[in-house]
Amino acid sequence: MFEAAQSLREEFARLEAELADPATHADMAKSRKAGRRYSELTPIIKGLDAYQRLDDDLAAARELAADDAGFAAEVPVLEERLAQAGDKLAKLLAPRDPNDSCDAIMEIMAGAGGEESALFAGDLANMYTRYAAARGWKVEVLDDQLTDLGGHKSLTLAIKASGHPEPDDAPYGVLKFEGGVHRVQRVPVTESQGRIHTSAVGVLVMPDVEDAEVEINEDDLRVDVYRSSGPGGQGVNTTDSAVRITHLPTGIVVSSQNERSQLQNKEQALRVLRARLVAKAAEEAAAAASQARRSQVRTVDRSERVRTYNFPENRIADHRIGYKAHNLDQVLAGDLQAVVDALQEADLRDRLDSVGQ
Repeated sequence: MFEAAQSLREEFARLEAELADPATHADMAKSRKAGRRYSELTPIIKGLDAYQRLDDDLAAARELAADDAGFAAEVPVLEERLAQAGDKLAKLLAPRDPNDSCDAIMEIMAGAGGEESALFAGDLANMYTRYAAARGWKVEVLDDQLTDLGGHKSLTLAIKASGHPEPDDAPYGVLKFEGGVHRVQRVPVTESQGRIHTSAVGVLVMPDVEDAEVEINEDDLRVDVYRSSGPGGQGVNTTDSAVRITHLPTGIVVSSQNERSQLQNKEQALRVLRARLVAKAAEEAAAAASQARRSQVRTVDRSERVRTYNFPENRIADHRIGYKAHNLDQVLAGDLQAVVDALQEADLRDRLDSVGQ
């Protein structure tokens, strides 16, 4: 696993030089891409340096141990520290999704359950918004299709971090495990007899990629404009500013109506389309991979039931990893970190296992 260390050091040095060059920052896309990769490599290079220092110290202590009892006593201590540094480095070097350092685009869509499902879609959106705020991330609503009772038939959020966080702390690297079917069991506000209903909401999490990273041919697009619906102030409901884009080769349809101008809505819709195309490519690659190497924590399959929210028992259960907790009220209030940690740990184990296969 450590064979790639030298090439990573060379790449890190090249990125340092690029980021020190003013010409790099004249190209925003190039600057962001270089900064993101630099942030990915920084903990790895630090881990390599720490391992090398301990390895050198251990070699010196062993050489002097025969003549100096102090150095002899240091040997087992350094051996243990070196083993710990090696374990940490192995985790850093485990293969991972190259988009983990990206910001995220999240689509939340009502499914089975009618109005109750649409209302729970709003609850999930609030949960993710509060969690993002706790982490210092910015949330932007790209598209929102409301129901008569204030639920959400479909809601698209862009979640952005400041700076260039490490992969395990970036929006996509953290939230990608939220993709799938989220099931809720509770008494709906529309239920007059107090019966518990089961509804479902689909969530899709995609990396928010740069324009230059996904090539889209204008000839492959059908662009329709229409009048926006729902709240938004003067002008929103009186002009054809909403945009729907169909990507003809794949059949993917995206829309945006939250901006005031048709051009702004088209830009936002294209942003979602790029993310959808990246997610589709990732899903196809995962499907083509052997079963032994497919992650137990899949990220882009909306058909898979991933989690249940049981209100009568105040229980949350993630079915992929067997996680259960009776703090549903806190989770919906944005305290999602324990669930995130469990999912990231399961993914790390899977990635480490794949190295040995």
